[in-house]
Amino acid sequence: MKKESKKLNLKFESSEFVKPSSGLSALDFRFRIGYDGKRAANNLTGLGNYSRSLVEHLALQFPDHQYFIYSPKIKESIRNLSLFAKKNINLVLPRKGTSRLFWRSLGIKKQLLSDKIDLFHGLSHEIPIGLQKTKIKSIVTIHDLIFLIKPQYYKLVDRRIYQLKSKYACKNADQIIAISEQTKRDIISQYHIDPAKIEVIYQSCDDSFKTLLSSADQEKVRAKYQLPAKYILNLGTIEPRKNLLLLIKALPKVDSTYPLVVIGKETAYADLVKKEIESLGLQNRVHFLKNIPFTDLPAIYQMASIFVYPSTYEGFGIPIIEALYSHVPVIAATGSCLEEAGGPNSIYVSPNNSEELTNAINKVLNNEELQQTMKQKGIQYVQRFNDDVVSQQLMNCYKKTLSV
Repeated sequence: MKKESKKLNLKFESSEFVKPSSGLSALDFRFRIGYDGKRAANNLTGLGNYSRSLVEHLALQFPDHQYFIYSPKIKESIRNLSLFAKKNINLVLPRKGTSRLFWRSLGIKKQLLSDKIDLFHGLSHEIPIGLQKTKIKSIVTIHDLIFLIKPQYYKLVDRRIYQLKSKYACKNADQIIAISEQTKRDIISQYHIDPAKIEVIYQSCDDSFKTLLSSADQEKVRAKYQLPAKYILNLGTIEPRKNLLLLIKALPKVDSTYPLVVIGKETAYADLVKKEIESLGLQNRVHFLKNIPFTDLPAIYQMASIFVYPSTYEGFGIPIIEALYSHVPVIAATGSCLEEAGGPNSIYVSPNNSEELTNAINKVLNNEELQQTMKQKGIQYVQRFNDDVVSQQLMNCYKKTLSV
């Protein structure tokens, strides 16, 4: 067997790229799109969810094209997802005996050519080395350059690797997708890229956050985690950049009938947070939840009184739009892109001023009319992140890149 990879779910007969006949616009091509699918095939959260959702919604909205997900391996729990059963989505893995170490960076090019891929989309900061020499068009999505903007949060070796991969991709891809205007500005300032090469296309979130659950379903989740009747919610890895310490310092002067519920993986920073909680006597007001199944998160969001996200820097801020879809008022921090995610009717405070955060929380909790306005305006604003909108923008970007 000479082929470098094994393919799963290749449910089509012709591998030819359909060229336009007379009178057919180049934008009407049926084409074959390849994706760096390492995270789609192995990560159950974060970039894994983003990657799977992006491909799945494109395949549903534009079913005439073929979508190839390339990954050196796949997690068994992900292999059985309905995504990989769709007739126009194809999972491609290296065949047995093929080295997986550099397959995504080097070996994959032969497979892309064999599969007659017209466009390759690197979903997170990188594209294969030398891809431009194959004449295959390429797009790379850059989620953030936080490792350059806030280097103190990263190990030196990680920063170097991230920089090498993302800088190469930005220089050599035919088109760059930035997930926020802030990320676009960072790409321009850090890598000196022509702004015309960068298109801002926002992200959406999982569809489960977009439908309000029944009171009965919410109460089942409340009982499962012994959640209070009303609470302030914070979600995200408990690390310095997410800035949970600011929220803890703001809490003593917030109405004590609103405890704080924190969901996130703990790092060493959590020890500092817990020391501050003890110092301020807040042990009974802060509840940490760990290892929460993704399926329970929509209910936890929807039952919250307010969502507070004081992160010092983000590429976009998916938790904010999850909260807005959940009809929950949002308070976030200034200084990066969170205003883009939260819109003009969310409230923003300095990431270094706990008193300002206290005042903002009290302002919302003490004003029911303001709460209702923030909910209504928030759900209107967040419609721009709906999957059909984002998918159309992506497909337009693909067609533009292929037509150049």
